[in-house]
Formats: sequence, C-alpha cells, structure tokens
Amino acid sequence: PQKTSFHRSHTLDFRNGYALSQLPREGVGGETLYPNQLSQAQLDDLCTSGPTLTYGPARKSAPPPFMPSYVAFDKQVLKFDAYFKEEVHTSAEEHYRIRQVGIYYYLEDDSMCVIEPVVKNSGLIQGKLMRRHRVPKNDQGDYYHWKDLNLATNITMYGRTYRLVNCDSFTKVFMESQGIVLNPPEEMVSDPYTELRRMPVEKPTVPAGPDPLWQFLTYDTKVLRFYAIWDDTNHPFGDQHHCIIHYFLADDTVEVREVYRKNDGRDPFPVLMKRQRLPKTLVDKKMSFPSCVLEITNEEVLEWYSPKDFAIGKTITLLGRTFLIYDCDKFTQNFYREKYGITDFQPLDIRKTPLEKIPQVIPPYNGFGIPEDSLQNCLHLIPKPPRKDIIKMLENNLKVLRYQAALESSVPEDRNRRFILSYFLSDDTISIYEPPIRNSGIPGGKYLKKTRVAKPGSTPENPIYYEPSDFAIGSTIEVFGHRFVIIDADEYVLNYMERNAESFPSATLQSLRDHFGPRKAVKDTVNNDIPKQDLDDLIEEVQKELKLHHNYLNTRKFHEAFHHSDNDGSGLVDKGKFLDLCDRLEVPTSTILLKKLIEYCSCGEDKINYRDFLRAFPS
Repeated sequence: PQKTSFHRSHTLDFRNGYALSQLPREGVGGETLYPNQLSQAQLDDLCTSGPTLTYGPARKSAPPPFMPSYVAFDKQVLKFDAYFKEEVHTSAEEHYRIRQVGIYYYLEDDSMCVIEPVVKNSGLIQGKLMRRHRVPKNDQGDYYHWKDLNLATNITMYGRTYRLVNCDSFTKVFMESQGIVLNPPEEMVSDPYTELRRMPVEKPTVPAGPDPLWQFLTYDTKVLRFYAIWDDTNHPFGDQHHCIIHYFLADDTVEVREVYRKNDGRDPFPVLMKRQRLPKTLVDKKMSFPSCVLEITNEEVLEWYSPKDFAIGKTITLLGRTFLIYDCDKFTQNFYREKYGITDFQPLDIRKTPLEKIPQVIPPYNGFGIPEDSLQNCLHLIPKPPRKDIIKMLENNLKVLRYQAALESSVPEDRNRRFILSYFLSDDTISIYEPPIRNSGIPGGKYLKKTRVAKPGSTPENPIYYEPSDFAIGSTIEVFGHRFVIIDADEYVLNYMERNAESFPSATLQSLRDHFGPRKAVKDTVNNDIPKQDLDDLIEEVQKELKLHHNYLNTRKFHEAFHHSDNDGSGLVDKGKFLDLCDRLEVPTSTILLKKLIEYCSCGEDKINYRDFLRAFPS
C-alpha cells in the first residue's frame, strides 16, 4: 500500500531493423530482480520438456464434444412458489387480495412464465398470467437470469412485484450445485377474504315451511317414477295408453310421458304433459274467471300434488286425465319405504282379458259372380282372387273331355238341337257350344261360357260341382235350369277314363264302353262288307297313279265341292250327283283303279261315301 512507483523497465527494442525483446533488468517500480529466476510458465515447460525430447511431443486428448444449452438443459425448469398483492378498489369487504402464483424459469432459453392455479368460482381470470418469454430486468436491456432468483426476495416484472417464498426440490439441488446458497423458505401468505369466506356463518332461523334451496340441494337429480295407464276407451277411437309419471323431488313438479310401442299407429310425441306443478285442490272462484287463459298462482291453489298422493293402485286425475298407477321403480320404492314406511309394492295385473272370438257369419250368396269370388268380399277389405290349384292346372293343361248332348225340352223346336259340352280337367269348368245349322232359325255359337256348374240341390254356401264321373252316356246334366242329356262322347273320353279307371266309378266307364262297343266292331269293315284293309291298299295304289299321271289335279277343290254338296253332313252323296262333280272337276274316273275305288265306296245302289273316296285325294 505504501508503494508509489509503478513504472516498468524497457524490454522492447529495435536492432538492425529487427524488433527484439529482452529480459527486464529490474522489476516494476525499480525492484531488484534476482538472476536465473524463471516464471511459472517456464517452469511448467521445463517439467514437460524431458519426455518431449526423449519420446517426442505427447498426443493430446480429443476435446470434449460441444453440447448447446438447449440440449443440455432441455425440459429442465426451475419452479418458485410466489405471491403478489393486488389492490381492490370496488369492494367494501376487501381492500387487497393475495394471489398465489407459480414462477417457472426454463434453463434451455432463459425464458420465464407466471401461472396462477385456477380456483373454482373465484370470479377472476386465472391461469397463465404471463406468457413464456425472456423477461427484461431493467431499462439497460438486461434480462432476468437464474442467478437473480432466490428465496425470500422480491422481483418486479412489468410493474408487478412478486415475493418468492419457496421452490421445489429440483430447483434447490440445481441452485446449490451452481454455488448459490438459497435463503430459508417462507410460509405462503393466504388471502384474508378467502379465509373469511371459509369461516362458518351463523345459520338463519329455519322458516316453518320447506326451504326451496334446501329442497333443491338435497333432492336434485332425484326423481320418482311411476308406471300408469290412461284409459281413454270411453271416447270414440279411444284406447288404453301406457304412461310414465315423473315426480321431481327438487321442485315438486310432475311430468307425464307416453310409452309408444312398435307399429302402434301413433305419432311419436312422448311428452303428454310437460314438467309443471299440478294443482290438487283449487280455490272456489267465479264462473267468469278466465282460468283457461291465465296461469295458476299459489293464491288460487289450496293444495298441490305431493309424493304422498302417489301410490300403487291409486287413481289420480291430472289436468282432466285419469291415470291408474300399477307399478314403480326401485328408487321410488326405497324412497317411500324410508320416508313413509310403506312396504307393500305389489304391482297390479293390467293384462287385458282376451275377448271372445265372434265367429264370422258368411252372408248368403246373392247370385252375382261365382261363390268363390263373392266370398272374398267377406274375407278381405280388398278382394283377392281365389286360389287356384296350380299343380292340377299344369298336369291337366289342354285336357278336355267333349260330349254331345241333346236339350231336354217340351218345345218341339228344341228337341233336335245338339250341343257340344266340353269339360276342362285343369279347373273343372264346363262350356257349351251349339254348332250352327243353316236354315234352322236358331243362331248357333257359344251357349255357355267357361264356368263351374253346381249340381242341383247343393247350397250356395257348400256348392257341389259336376265332375267327370257324372257324365255317363244317357245321364242328365242340369245347367242353370236347362237339362241336357248326354248322347255321345269323343273316343278320347273313353281312353282317358280307361287310363285313370281308379278315379271314376265303374258305371260311368261301363256306359262309355257299351256306347263305343258296336262302333269298334263296325270299324274293321267298310261299305258293302268290304274289308277295310283292302280299301286302304286300293287308296294307296290310286294315290301312286295320280302322282305319276294326274299331278295337275287341284285336290283342295275336290274337298270343298263334296263338302258343300253334303247338306245334311252324313258323308253320303247321290251317285249321279257324285259323277257330275267328278266330271266337272275333271276327275279321271275312267281309269280302272278309280272305278274300283268308286265301287268300294258305294253304299247301296244310289249312294256313295265321298269321305272314303276323298282319302285318295289328300288336300
């Protein structure tokens, strides 16, 4: 301290134009320097120079890898518990409030943020009070560093002073590892107004009536559920409606919901009565009081519906509708068991008794259409065609039994009338056709369209229709008041019945066999007792000769001319008329074979069977 001279000796010089340095001859301020005194750096060099001279320079170790701060301090945060005081100017109960916050310091980028824990129903904007960034320390451009943070100290950020009172364990270990001694922690200061709110308040005198707030807080979300039936069958198109009655204990309101079932035909409006207080007893009022317009107040109601008015088996009237309660849920049973001591909760049996099935009475047949079609009007609102036996129709398709019938009548003109009666096996229908006869005075044609014909004596309710077994030769068929006698049938009828003999009575089958027996005996011979085989052989020889020598003949004209000349349809023509037709049509009757054919086709002396003759001239 007593030293006043601090000059240094001259050590830098130029010699022959070169800059040289020499050792100082004296120390700072003229102090004496001892000769051969080495500096610490020279001594360090001497210590390492020996191995270098012997083994060469030593290999230096690789420098440690460089690690940036944002990697070294990634996710390392210092957390301090703090509070600040905020003045309150708008409340008479508090002049300031203490707000507790947490100050977070991020080591990776030296940024800070302030977060206040959210308190329910505090009325303050809480959460992140200051976003994360580098916080300026002063006006000179300095920023807060972790070295500036310590316990029991104040820091000011943006005009707000925070008091640091404590930190977490990681912050304490980090600060001590960096050589910073933390101050002793302080106790967190509480908000006086919050502590005042936590103090018990003297309860006011409980009023005589129920407290709505207490009732709401005690019975909120607690609902009594009853299952009821609203019987509306006394009105037109009424029915029994299943409903659910909800009684809300929080405010003594009632709601009625209707239960809809699948395909019940009703519009889905589940709320039958909206949630409201329902009056049980009203004050007597004048008849002119517009109660349908004005709302009901407490002055107009003597008593409201309460839980004691609802029970299983009771009938209650809500806004003009009568409901029968038949069951309730488990919560409702427990509520009544605890509060009212009721233990009987046996549900009512609401199943409908099955109605006696009234047998359907079929009205008598009115004569329009067939009975099966008329019956569909009684069975269905929209008549459907009667079902048909498809298998029978496919098996008997195009199978028709044809009979020749004569009309049984007292009128002489009707005795010679002949009819073709066709029985269709596919649907058991009958049609009648009358072949027209020229100059008879009776127009032929369709006599009866295809329809099913019932037997006489059968009732319209249980009709019995004609079957193929009823059509025997000589039997009488009554069709809608007209009687027909079966006099002939096709050979197909006999063949069909013989193939299905088990389905027909033996009397019907025997009558057909007796009718066709003489025909089969005569069938083997032709006119003049000439064997049929000889006629067939002769017809073949005539056809061969005509093809060879007379191919120009128009055989179609032959058939038309001969059929036109047969007025009665018997198949026989006078011999003179027959020869005249052959000459006119240029038929070569002079040949030996044709003469022989005419002889074979002769019936007696003056008649010729032209049908056998025309077999030689196929059309």
